[in-house]
Amino acid sequence: MSENEFDNSRLADSTSAAVNIPEFRTAGDDKILQDKGFDGAFLTISSVPRSTLPEYTLYKRRFIALAQLSLLNIIVSWCWLTFSASSTTTAQYFGTSESNVNWLSTGFLFAFVAASPATLWTLNRGPKPAMLTASVLLIVGVWIRYGAARLGQRDSSAFGLLVFGQVIIGLAQPFVLIAPTRFSHLWFSEKGRITATAVASLANPLGGALAQLIGPLILTDPSKTPQLVLYVAIITSAICSLTIWVPAAPPTPPSASSIIQSDPLTLTAVKTTLRNSSFHLLVWAFMVYVSAFNATSSLLNQILEPYGYTENEAGIDGAVLIAVGLVSSAIASPVIDRFPRLRLPVIKICVFLIGSMYLALIFVPATRTMAAPYAVSAIIGSASFIILPLALEMMVDACHPIGPELSSTIAWAVSQLGGGIFIVVMNALKAGPNASPPYTMRYALVFQAAIAWVVLPLPMMLGVPRFKIV
Repeated sequence: MSENEFDNSRLADSTSAAVNIPEFRTAGDDKILQDKGFDGAFLTISSVPRSTLPEYTLYKRRFIALAQLSLLNIIVSWCWLTFSASSTTTAQYFGTSESNVNWLSTGFLFAFVAASPATLWTLNRGPKPAMLTASVLLIVGVWIRYGAARLGQRDSSAFGLLVFGQVIIGLAQPFVLIAPTRFSHLWFSEKGRITATAVASLANPLGGALAQLIGPLILTDPSKTPQLVLYVAIITSAICSLTIWVPAAPPTPPSASSIIQSDPLTLTAVKTTLRNSSFHLLVWAFMVYVSAFNATSSLLNQILEPYGYTENEAGIDGAVLIAVGLVSSAIASPVIDRFPRLRLPVIKICVFLIGSMYLALIFVPATRTMAAPYAVSAIIGSASFIILPLALEMMVDACHPIGPELSSTIAWAVSQLGGGIFIVVMNALKAGPNASPPYTMRYALVFQAAIAWVVLPLPMMLGVPRFKIV
């Protein structure tokens, strides 16, 4: 039989195996078909009747769904960091300490972990149920916060109510932050998944950047706290109300890999994931660098303020941290999608830059200039945002055929738990009033840099022969 002829016995086998042959096969499609026992050389379109060819379609409506998922990620992060750049003003309004204000971030992150099992179950049924759940929780949480802000100093329970509303919002975050990998595998082909994951995932820190910039501009006086919380509540409610119109799934799959069923979510699947060496090399570094980023974003005002920086300057630095990262990822993600061989070199270069910049962050506040913090924040943001969607997709690939929601849920849950622990530890390491300067966070930054360097060798081992190559 010539190479261009089709073996009818193979066609029969393909029917029994429920594997469809796409009209326009990608490299990923060929690999899937070969894994099922087919030789790609015999799978030629000219020899297959057109009526037997499946239809793979990329629908324009996928961008509507992607836009709404991105908006939800923006607003949940904005809600999280509403008060972080104005921690001093917030503490004054509610008559509490900055350490207590830090619990608005810490409680939010711990709530993420608590909601992760429910998120895994919901995402296994599709992205839209998860988005609807997040929308309901967000609306409830923001209006509870507004009620707390209206009470203010008139009621001693106001701050506790504010924390409760923040925890409700924290329960919403995993339903949209973990969703991008599941969403991209449902709606996008292999050539667009890293970019789609990047857009939805990095919308989350974009919301943080908006919070860092807009919060200090509105909160020029403690009495304006209810005004800020009301604005955020109205915007959140408007965005969440759009979720009901999001399409649940495409009528036909975007590629062959989208119709290959993932292994069911069982205890065996969890054990298989936790035994995967490449997953461990990625997930622990992911946990530390996301934790450090979350802690830095939450504590940036307290890191810089002892050295004479204002809340506005700290807010601008936080915006630089995020904005430069977003631009860098927007440039890098399509390139990495186009050239998959770049994945390992990019992730290794980025983790080295991240570790180096957290080391530099120990010293830059003492320069009392804006250039040094801006430069360090720009590099941290750039490297962190480039590898975030890349690491998520590599974990999915390493754990295949287990569904993408499992690896993403584990990665994000341990990262948010780590972020909460980082904030608690760094707050405990904050210097007292007799230090020079008072309340400096130098030892906290040393702790953060040390942990960043401890995990740095792990992603460097990706591709080493003894480990599974992803």
